Amino acid sequence: MTEKTVPVLYLVSPCYNEQEVLLETGRRLLDKLSGLIEKNKISPKSRILLVNDGSRDKTWEIIRNLHDADARIQGVSLSRNQGHQNALLAGLMTAKDRADIVISLDADLQDDIDAIDEMVRKYCEEDCDVVYGVRKKRSTDTAFKKFTAEGFYKLVNILGGEIVYNHADYRLLSRRALEGLAEFSEVNLFLRGIVPMVGFKSDIVYYDRQERVAGESHYPLGKMLSFAVQGVTSLTVRPIRLIAEAGLALFLLSMFVLFWSIFRWYQGDTIAGWTSIVVSIWANGGLVLLSLGVIGEYIGKIYLESKHRPRYIIDEYLQ
Repeated sequence: MTEKTVPVLYLVSPCYNEQEVLLETGRRLLDKLSGLIEKNKISPKSRILLVNDGSRDKTWEIIRNLHDADARIQGVSLSRNQGHQNALLAGLMTAKDRADIVISLDADLQDDIDAIDEMVRKYCEEDCDVVYGVRKKRSTDTAFKKFTAEGFYKLVNILGGEIVYNHADYRLLSRRALEGLAEFSEVNLFLRGIVPMVGFKSDIVYYDRQERVAGESHYPLGKMLSFAVQGVTSLTVRPIRLIAEAGLALFLLSMFVLFWSIFRWYQGDTIAGWTSIVVSIWANGGLVLLSLGVIGEYIGKIYLESKHRPRYIIDEYLQ
């Protein structure tokens, strides 16, 4: 590989209350960066970019100390907590004009950093603009989490969204892929669904998911469910169409019940069925409330998009 083709790599990692893992994260990422530079796989101008997403602990203080100890570690601090997706986007857009390729990964080091080598190879040798890191298996997950996570990927694809199965936010993006991503201006971000829309040549690298180095997961059940709703409603309007289809089905069913009731009346059997009436009332009432909830979710997103609020504001940048 000639010097001209050696890419500048930025490793971007959003951080929220990650004081327990950041020292180890910084050490391991620096070792990985140094190893790739020594093998002449990436440029010595390559950097690590840690994004502080309004943490309430000592995360930003640790990032400062890491930067002071080694300038290859850069830091971006957002003005307030904006959520994982916005923090990740802030890091990607900050690195966009400084790097040839950017790899995003979580700060807890559950993403196997040894997969970075293969991602870089696919960019350099196979001209891939997007390389997805995909889990081989979910052996470290509980049965419940495995069932819900895999069900989520299948559900999104059934409803018309396009996401890579068992892929989260561990991926390589080239500069032109980042420029394409920058064209998407929506406030309600779901990057693992937006990135496939960018297009360009892509491939997959499989890896084994690791246990957290320290600390606890920042994605409890409630947050996971909220993220799932965000993903579905950000990518597809299929749920609204399902409501229309369900309404049509109920209308046809009501026509059947009407003709059945007229037929029974001609037979002289006019006793109303109490159970069928109660069940139909509750079923229709529940369906109406559910439908209003789904429609309300979309209306809420339209409301937020119409405000054109900034997705993040950078408070400080250590470079």
